[in-house]
Order: sequence, then C-alpha cells, then structure tokens
Amino acid sequence: MSFLTCASDLSPLFRLLDNYEQVEKNEIKARPTPRRSFSPAFDVRELTDGYYLDGELPGVSQENIDIEFSDPTTLIIKGHAERNYNTETSEPTQSSPRRHQPTVEDEDDSDSDSTSSTRSVTSKSVAVPAQSKPANFHYWASERSIGDFQRTFSFPTRVDQDAVRASLKNGILSVVVPKATAPKIKKIRIQ
Repeated sequence: MSFLTCASDLSPLFRLLDNYEQVEKNEIKARPTPRRSFSPAFDVRELTDGYYLDGELPGVSQENIDIEFSDPTTLIIKGHAERNYNTETSEPTQSSPRRHQPTVEDEDDSDSDSTSSTRSVTSKSVAVPAQSKPANFHYWASERSIGDFQRTFSFPTRVDQDAVRASLKNGILSVVVPKATAPKIKKIRIQ
C-alpha cells in the first residue's frame, strides 16, 4: 500500500498501514525482526577554541554510549537505545458511592382501588480484577528511535584527543572537542 518510494516523515505511517493489511490478511508469519538502527540529530558548532557537538539521545543511559576516535581527526559516537515503558495499571477504587436503589411498583389486578405494593430490587456489584500486564498488544504507531545508533564526525583540523569532554544531561549529549594547538616551529642551530 505504500505510495512513497523514498524516505519521508510519513514513512512510519505507511509502514504501519502495510503491517495492518498484512495482519488482516494473516500474511505475517513468525520471522526474526531485523536489527533496527537510527541516526540521532546533532548540532555541531565551531568556535576558535574547538568544536561543540550537541545530540539528542532521549532515554539513553550513559552506559549505552561509546565515544572514540578512529583516527586523529575522526570522532565516532555510537551506542544503543532501548524502548522503556511505564506501565502502571490503575487499581479499582473502593466501592462506588451508594446509589438510590431502584424500586418496581406492581399493580394488583384483583383490587379495584389500584393499591400498589412496592418491592425492592437489589443489584450485585461484581468486582473485575485488573490485569497487571497487557497480555497481547500491537503497535498503532512506533515513532520512537530505538536500536543501535552511530554518528561519525570528521574535523578539518587536528584536535586534542586527550582534552575531549562529554556530558549527558536531560537527553542531550554534549561533547567538547578542543582544537590542537598549532605546532611551534623550532629552529635548530648548526654548531
């Protein structure tokens, strides 16, 4: 059913529709799911003293992030993002407030005075146990980035690898890569 052949912002929606049609037709068979990957968004700024990288990694813990240099001017940021859910079920509250009990009035056909007798009808409340975990579910939308990620940054100048600093706060990875100082020309005197 996909009408778009290139990747766009609507591709997750079309993938969802394709999966829905396959489920309807019972075409999905048990098969291993491919390993997902994504490319996190980064802002890269260059100042006189170095390069500043700020990347969006919401929900990723710092234990799942690796930062390394593959050569003197190439920085690689890689890791893994997992999908975590907060699935709290609401417990049923105490008994509902007392309601007015319905009554049924019967007319007595034998009496010509139309005297009526009243009888009460009671209802039983049945407590339904809450399920602790959903037994079976399917995604209506899966838009969060999960799986392995990797970004490679190549700098045009030499950088000081020993002075690189990184921090992760509120889902933003900040990396400061200082520029290497220019080597000083040293003249050697001939004696």
